[in-house]
Amino acid sequence: MTAAAAAAALLPVLSTATSANAAQPATSSLQQAFSYAAQRYQVPASVLLGVSYMESRWDTHQGLPSVTAGYGPMHLTDARTALTDFPQKGDGGDDSRGDDSRPLTGIGQAVPDADLSKLPATLTTLERAAGLTGLPAQDLRKDPAANVAGGAALIADAQKSLGRPLSSDPADWYGAVARFSGADDSATAGAFADDVYDVLRQGESRTTDAGQNVTLAAAPGIVPATAQAAALGLKHADDSGTECPRGVGCEWLPAPYQETTPGDYGNHDLADRPASQKIDTIVIHDTEGSWDTALKLVQDPTYLAWHYTVRSADGHIDQHLKTKDVGWHAGNWYTNAKSIGIEHEGFLIDPGTWYTESMYRTSARLVAYLAKKYDIPLNRQHILGHDNVPGPTGAYIGGMHTDPGPYWDWAHYFQLMGAPLHATAGPGGGLVTIRPDYDKNRPVYTGCVTAGDTCPARGSEAVRLHTAPSEDAPLVKDIGLHPTGDSTTGVNDVGARASTGQQYAVAERQGDWTAVWYLGQKAWFHNPRSQPTAVNAWGFTATPKAGLADIPVYGRAYPEAAAFPAGVPVQAIVPMPYKLLAGQEYAIGNRVQGEYYYSTTFDTASHQVVRGKQVYYEIQFGHRVEYVRAEDVTVLPSQVGAPR
Repeated sequence: MTAAAAAAALLPVLSTATSANAAQPATSSLQQAFSYAAQRYQVPASVLLGVSYMESRWDTHQGLPSVTAGYGPMHLTDARTALTDFPQKGDGGDDSRGDDSRPLTGIGQAVPDADLSKLPATLTTLERAAGLTGLPAQDLRKDPAANVAGGAALIADAQKSLGRPLSSDPADWYGAVARFSGADDSATAGAFADDVYDVLRQGESRTTDAGQNVTLAAAPGIVPATAQAAALGLKHADDSGTECPRGVGCEWLPAPYQETTPGDYGNHDLADRPASQKIDTIVIHDTEGSWDTALKLVQDPTYLAWHYTVRSADGHIDQHLKTKDVGWHAGNWYTNAKSIGIEHEGFLIDPGTWYTESMYRTSARLVAYLAKKYDIPLNRQHILGHDNVPGPTGAYIGGMHTDPGPYWDWAHYFQLMGAPLHATAGPGGGLVTIRPDYDKNRPVYTGCVTAGDTCPARGSEAVRLHTAPSEDAPLVKDIGLHPTGDSTTGVNDVGARASTGQQYAVAERQGDWTAVWYLGQKAWFHNPRSQPTAVNAWGFTATPKAGLADIPVYGRAYPEAAAFPAGVPVQAIVPMPYKLLAGQEYAIGNRVQGEYYYSTTFDTASHQVVRGKQVYYEIQFGHRVEYVRAEDVTVLPSQVGAPR
């Protein structure tokens, strides 16, 4: 039988697997597709299942590409098609340094067009799979069975290229699995293969986004032939000086610190954290550009710098700044001075596409490592998305970024970090932690490709907030983001959105609906017992002190004017356009002393940290965090119906 005929025979296996009714459980045909492809290309089925799990967790994503142009359960890459179908766009235009000492840089504009004639092999694996199987590229992109066959053909081809037999023993495929990762360094390729074999040892079983039940039986005794990796001939990445956990591929690629014009410099600030300032936040970003584009930008002294970038296809990490130094990445100088910024490769955020398992796993290891090193709690008050960072003042709100977006799976991410999001109280706990079932939670989003269009229905980490307990009720207003208009269902509109892991004080419950305090108003979300979108929690809340009708909120926690020494310009404590009203409560995150890192010159001699007596609480006020002055609030243990 020819390769084309054999592959064609696989196509009927999943003729209905990508039905529009994705929530309806389907047959075991995806499992069969792995079996058939394993038999045809003489690759152990467990190896195919393990590799696919590390790429996509066996999801099909309705034929949409990943953030790095990978299609289907095997993540076969076709960047030419992906970039043609989904042109790159940005999500904002703020200065990511986040203060008045730099002109707006235009960060968030569309990245330069990719040269489709010079794409690396890692972004064109689907083309090679088509050659090996004889299957049309369209089928490899859209049909999961064909996609699995394509992946099997690539793994078998890698095994042959290493001079290895097509063995029935999964342990004999370590080198081919490492090569399938596409990594160009030995540490990253080995880390990918190690993860695949961890999956094989532990086993996995889940229902995919297309309703397919897939199982990989555990093989706890498997010992892969790791020595095979030496035959790959890959480079040894320069990890000297990096701050990364063991078991990942990590490379040092420094961002430049140099003067660009007389009196100006970029793209970060030298510091001495945590000796000078505590690092209390980690910010998760999406690059909105390809890997190569992101690396070019971070090495541009006139641009902006962050601490780490994580590659999608294989989880490789590049470190650009020492964690002691301050990156310009979050759009808020106070946040920058206290945080570490981690970018994740992805140039397709606007179409709402997906992130690979290898990226999630490596990033989770990195965050867990940094959190332990700097004593940062693993919760959503300290692990922020860029979309949760507040504008430093009201003027910045409209330009703040919205990455990593509503398709980043926060629940899975925290599970991988060993800090799963779960209930910590009963119904009387007073707080809720947003925690929908990612695959089943499918709110409507618009504007993924063109303004007003409806995005493909797919899993999301966010729930939408209404002014009353009804899907027909208007969305809650964000007067900072939309001063004269309403919140929308736009994929980049965070005005009426609560994100997985965020905690809010319960305001009221009615049947299957829960109301929380949000941006100074009561916000309702659907929370049925049969499919809850939040779990109960306990913690501490901030409410206005008795006698105060309302109090201001702030986008940064700066010291009082009296704390600034001569020679350091006083930074105004500017309230946001929101108010926290009497009778409302908001979940507390950090308790911080007012600080300002003065560093506006290339010469570090004048740099200093200004500390004041003013104390603030970070609160979960809307989709983004904000700050309130300790003197304005009473801190209470959360409890529904408690006398206040």
